[in-house]
Amino acid sequence: MPVINVKMTHEDGGASKEQKEEFAKKIANNFEEIFKRSSKNAVVIIEEVNTDNYSIGGETITNIRKNKA
Repeated sequence: MPVINVKMTHEDGGASKEQKEEFAKKIANNFEEIFKRSSKNAVVIIEEVNTDNYSIGGETITNIRKNKA
């Protein structure tokens, strides 16, 4: 059984339920198309990470984006 874990930043209110459903369906379909394995049991986990909990070079994404503005 494939487990596909997708992490993305939570921004502007986050992804809607509909967006997540569409994304999960397309990811599962792409898995089946590319690997020639059934997507029937594919598990897709979408994790939205707060930009305060994600950093590059020791600086949070929140601060990096504030400094670019």
